[in-house]
Amino acid sequence: MRWPWRLGCVCLVGASCAVHRGRAPLVSPVGTAPIELLGAFQDDYGINYRIDADAWHQGERTTYHVRTWHANERYLIARNASSNPSGADRWTRIDWMPLPGMAPYEWAYCLSAYEARTPAAAEATEVARRDAPRTGCNGFPFSRMKRIDARPR
Repeated sequence: MRWPWRLGCVCLVGASCAVHRGRAPLVSPVGTAPIELLGAFQDDYGINYRIDADAWHQGERTTYHVRTWHANERYLIARNASSNPSGADRWTRIDWMPLPGMAPYEWAYCLSAYEARTPAAAEATEVARRDAPRTGCNGFPFSRMKRIDARPR
């Protein structure tokens, strides 16, 4: 029998130990995820996303494990998966904004921080300028998102 263990981590029999599948340990995020951000989306560059209350999946190889939702301020703080091609195990701040009257795009986002050393450092990063969505993401445009699944209920 192969034991599901790693130095510094012990999995209980019958428990889900996500660390061993290249994911961060399962931790319930703080705050409530806005329903309009949950589901399957595609950005204006053709990249597909799946966003759940506890994870933001970008393409096939990048995952951010959500630790804190700040819905009123329109940003979240997440830990980069250890399997990410860049910034593994670092911290990310994702800011978003609604895009009324811009169908099929519903909202847009900016990776304000994506390789911060701590959650506090990610949270302190304030790059996004929602008043200038074409250049307000560190000189680049926010990525526009359109839904590619049915709206969650």
